[in-house]
Amino acid sequence: MSVVGVLLIAIGLTDLCRRQALPFWAPVIAGPVMIIAFGLLADLGSIGAVCLLVGSGLITVAWLVLSGRSRVGALHQAVPLTVLVAGVLVMIILSPLAGTAGGVLADWLRATGWYGLVSVGPDRFLLVLGLFLIQLSTGNEIVRLVLAATGTIKPFGEPQASDQLRGGRLLGPLERIFIFGLGFSGYATAAGLVIAAKGLIRFPELNARRRGGSVTGVGIDEVTEYFLLGSFLSWLISLAAIGVAALG
Repeated sequence: MSVVGVLLIAIGLTDLCRRQALPFWAPVIAGPVMIIAFGLLADLGSIGAVCLLVGSGLITVAWLVLSGRSRVGALHQAVPLTVLVAGVLVMIILSPLAGTAGGVLADWLRATGWYGLVSVGPDRFLLVLGLFLIQLSTGNEIVRLVLAATGTIKPFGEPQASDQLRGGRLLGPLERIFIFGLGFSGYATAAGLVIAAKGLIRFPELNARRRGGSVTGVGIDEVTEYFLLGSFLSWLISLAAIGVAALG
């Protein structure tokens, strides 16, 4: 599963780059550079591994370009989502062709002396790191695409339900990290506390919106739909990551 981890690392870092005030070319090269760097560090030099790494680079760039075009309405949101899901599934299926990771990364993990890292191994380390990075900006992007595809998000320039629920773009990654961390550590049941806490925190705000009616053209029904659908999608991303981690 080393190439799956490298792919997810590249996508996660690419999405983090395009959220920052960086030149337009920075996200484009971030993914391929990370793939080359981790490929070298993990000594993924077999023919099968190189072919899969090239494929990972193409998937990363395609995800960046297609999701960007969907933002401006030039492309349906289902296209980048399909590319991402299909690309990850293909890499999972073909990952045995890459062989086992090693190289400098394996030496570094052994040198740390930390039992947790030494026992994980380079293949699983790459996978877990990639799954962690996906919980950040990439998770927000996936949720945005699905919400836009279902009409929950209005066209750019119109009042949005997200404007009525502050902190969603920060709370989303935080809750996904908590859920993924708890599930990966074997405390999946405790993740329910995070889900319950979010509902308790948001309920007074939603109740206040209900009493106040429409705010800046956005009704309580739209805000509630945005909150529920967005939350379930965010949790699903974390749970899917836990499932992929179990495969590795």
